[in-house]
Amino acid sequence: MALPSLLALSLALTLNASGSRSPPAKPADAALPPDELGEAVKLGKKLFDETGTHPLTRAFVGNALSCASCHPDSGAHPTASTLLGAATAYPAWGPREQAVLTLEDRVLNCFMRSLNGTRPPVGSKPSIALTAYITWLSTGMPVRLNAEAPLGPHSFAKPAFVPSKVSVERGRKLYGERCAPCHGEDGQGDPPVWGPRSYNAGAGLAAVPKLAGWLRATMPPDAPLASDADAVDVAAYVNSQPRPDFVLRDHLPAGDRTGVYNSSVADEVDRAPTWPRRK
Repeated sequence: MALPSLLALSLALTLNASGSRSPPAKPADAALPPDELGEAVKLGKKLFDETGTHPLTRAFVGNALSCASCHPDSGAHPTASTLLGAATAYPAWGPREQAVLTLEDRVLNCFMRSLNGTRPPVGSKPSIALTAYITWLSTGMPVRLNAEAPLGPHSFAKPAFVPSKVSVERGRKLYGERCAPCHGEDGQGDPPVWGPRSYNAGAGLAAVPKLAGWLRATMPPDAPLASDADAVDVAAYVNSQPRPDFVLRDHLPAGDRTGVYNSSVADEVDRAPTWPRRK
């Protein structure tokens, strides 16, 4: 598959009627940077698509997911959890870490949470390659540092909802109709959406608002869920299922391989299931 081009990428950030930014235009093909930088970008895309199986990254992954499991089309889809323009937001403030995060920080933290694995070393070959690729997806776009959260300018919105009106049972039925054909009635399809082979309780998608927003933008691929209520109920059902707990210290590499974990939060524990929310 050809790498996406950003030469023709629209930089329009006008707001639509719902208040969210309009998605970027889907790019065409274009040239990579020359020499070793271009090779790093190509390697980064390969690692993005094959995170759990590639020799450079598989030791850091603890489940059956890859970066592309959450970001279709190698992160270059114009709407579905797109990473087009994401690098322009960094360095960004990270409320969870209570620290200013670089794009590399953000990428490495995904290994601990969404991939339920161990954080690769800062400056390692996979870290540099993945960051180079994601940065390349923002070629030509203006820098817009995000002082509120580590999110790019085209990140999906999180729907508002009233917790008391959420129906896990309705979510179960919708899941069976819309999601089970790929992910299985038991959630263990391709990719798995709960259980030991899926993301852990510390991942962003373990939060119902974020998973609901992701569903609205991304799933099912041919026709994403049509309403906030549908997405919230499905998200609540999925996150009411068992998955690995998250204990921060268990996901940091030992000793001299830790490098710099850029966070002011030394201890974090998140237990599954993550719905219903604990008081």
